[in-house]
Amino acid sequence: MPASLSFAAYGEGIGNASAVVRANAVSAGLTAPVPSCPGWTVLDLVLHLGTAHRWASAIIEGVPQDRWPTEKSGRAEGLASGDVLEWFDDGMAHLLHVLASAPADLKAFFFLKDAGRPREAWARRQAHETTIHGVDAMAARLGRVPTASQTWVTAALAADGVDELLTGFVPRKSGKLRTAPGEPPLTVLVRATDIDRAWTLRVSADPVITTTGTRAQEEAHGIPDVVWEGTAAALYLGLWNRGDEITEIGETGERSFLDRWRTDQRVQWT
Repeated sequence: MPASLSFAAYGEGIGNASAVVRANAVSAGLTAPVPSCPGWTVLDLVLHLGTAHRWASAIIEGVPQDRWPTEKSGRAEGLASGDVLEWFDDGMAHLLHVLASAPADLKAFFFLKDAGRPREAWARRQAHETTIHGVDAMAARLGRVPTASQTWVTAALAADGVDELLTGFVPRKSGKLRTAPGEPPLTVLVRATDIDRAWTLRVSADPVITTTGTRAQEEAHGIPDVVWEGTAAALYLGLWNRGDEITEIGETGERSFLDRWRTDQRVQWT
């Protein structure tokens, strides 16, 4: 799952999405609910993302693990700052500075396998963390999750985010996307309609195996049990459980496999 965009593109992604978070937070107000994150207000969203930025910065800088920010400590720091949006801005600016200052051959912890060099992996992860939460901030302002076309997310950024999710997060041993006892293995073809990218998920009782390539390369594997398709941005938002613009073709029983994804495949930040 090495990065498919440039290091500079990920930096731009962090900056662009952070601006979306801030603008929509101001417009919606910190007490507004976030429809895509049930139980959260905009304040909770800003505190979470500001903490995530500081967590990544600490790891890149080589801060000892026992001093890495946690959700609890980051929240307390943000609330005590006096201006949570300024605190958020400071954390984002520091993250960009830390990334830009890090050597290309940075040696640092990263939690996904086969992610490539840590500097690029962290830039990529934070670009997508911030982008998805930018969509959450838009949802708070709109009172609903925006459609893919209403966001600023490009096809290239979206496809890279789908790739990180399907080849990095989903195959982990801790992943919960598995077939039920007695259920045969199945394949899911995930196909973008506006960019030549596709992914095949082989789902069984073991961790998911994911391959990726062009649409023709992935379609050559044979007839899948299920096909998910949509624009890259629709796939990106839908697979991160923001939006419902993915078209599903094929049946796996009484419950659609996309519904199973929405309940079983939830990435949690700790």
